[in-house]
Amino acid sequence: MQYLPNIVFAIILITAIGFFAKNIKRLSRNIKLGKDVDVSDNKSSRWNNMARIALGQTKMVVRPIAGILHIIVYVGFIIINIEVLEIIIDGLFGTHRIFSSLGGVYDILIASFEILALLVIVAVIVFWIRRNIIRLQRFIKPEMKGWPKKDGNLILYIELVLMVLFLTMNATDFRLQQLGVDHYSQAGAFPISRYLIPLFEGFSTDTLIIIERTAWWLHIVGILFFLNYLYYSKHLHILLAFPNTYFGKLGPKGKFKNLDAVTQEVKLMMDPSADPFAAPAEDAPAPEKFGASDVMDLSWVQLLNAYTCTECGRCTSECPANQTGKKLSPRKVMMDTRDRLEEVGKNIDANKGVFVDDGKQLLDNYITREELWACTSCNACVEACPVSIDPLSIIMDMRQYLVMEQSAAPTELNNMMGNIENNGAPWPFNQMDRLNWSQEQ
Repeated sequence: MQYLPNIVFAIILITAIGFFAKNIKRLSRNIKLGKDVDVSDNKSSRWNNMARIALGQTKMVVRPIAGILHIIVYVGFIIINIEVLEIIIDGLFGTHRIFSSLGGVYDILIASFEILALLVIVAVIVFWIRRNIIRLQRFIKPEMKGWPKKDGNLILYIELVLMVLFLTMNATDFRLQQLGVDHYSQAGAFPISRYLIPLFEGFSTDTLIIIERTAWWLHIVGILFFLNYLYYSKHLHILLAFPNTYFGKLGPKGKFKNLDAVTQEVKLMMDPSADPFAAPAEDAPAPEKFGASDVMDLSWVQLLNAYTCTECGRCTSECPANQTGKKLSPRKVMMDTRDRLEEVGKNIDANKGVFVDDGKQLLDNYITREELWACTSCNACVEACPVSIDPLSIIMDMRQYLVMEQSAAPTELNNMMGNIENNGAPWPFNQMDRLNWSQEQ
């Protein structure tokens, strides 16, 4: 019976890590459904981007209030992991505050944890007010109704409860240290939780131990639950922001990729010795599909983008099309891509590793043509994203499919392209008549 708590803790820890590993495997499988793309270039620039954007949070502070509050929560999450490591060791081996041998360094660590825990509580409350009372416009867009709104609030509640449990655990621990109870040796500095001690005055030693142990268990189990909840939450960016910023686009934001098939066709047209009526070789590869109509047509980097989306709405709030009442929301494009990818992944799981056509696709079933053609391709969404997500690349790939595979461009665009083909310019005038307007009186 002496080792029963350690055994139970080990079972919970192994189970949680097992579920987490399973989720990561599924996540990796889904991302790899995308087309391969070479992102092995300019490694120094990529590492710099990751350090500056993901680790340094440089794009978050463009909006100071949200940025500073986010940094507080982010730093708290990173540093308090040291405390989690101690709890895991204590849980496995039955020790108590195993790092207390660090002496003064341990005092500084615990004090830092407590100050950060208080700051996180304040930040979470402010975030909740911004979402639910002030109701900032970017949090009440149509795509944020239902689960996305519940998910955002649930994350805030979990973080609040975890910090309160942490301070409660420390307060009762400190009280037990003051009482000289065995196993609770003098260790740590408690600049915040010491002010909670009056709440526990008059409690018996046994009651204090029960409260401390309950808070300890709920705190670590809550963290393990949160770890596995990440896969189903917008907070997956906690893990994916680092690879996403590393693999982010390095070239000019307005530069579009050339299609090899089109490039080769243009070269063929410009080669006077080429036979324009020559039939393709029998062993020639099948024609490449232009653009994207479903998630499998996108690159794996674009699918990584979709899973990394924080749903913060900065992209949508900066989008000129959205600001003028158009249906387009770059955030919704990323959320729809992720939702469709999840649907495809579940289809594969249900069919023993093989995707069975479900009669759906990203185009039309998730993202409408009206949304795609509302985009001005200004790159405001790409510039605004704090974790280097590129919604425009998905929009342009889907537009490319509509134009080159379905000839389904808007009438105005078709007219322009026809004029370019026939007249060498977007205007419906013959080259010889182009300056006739200058002769008019």
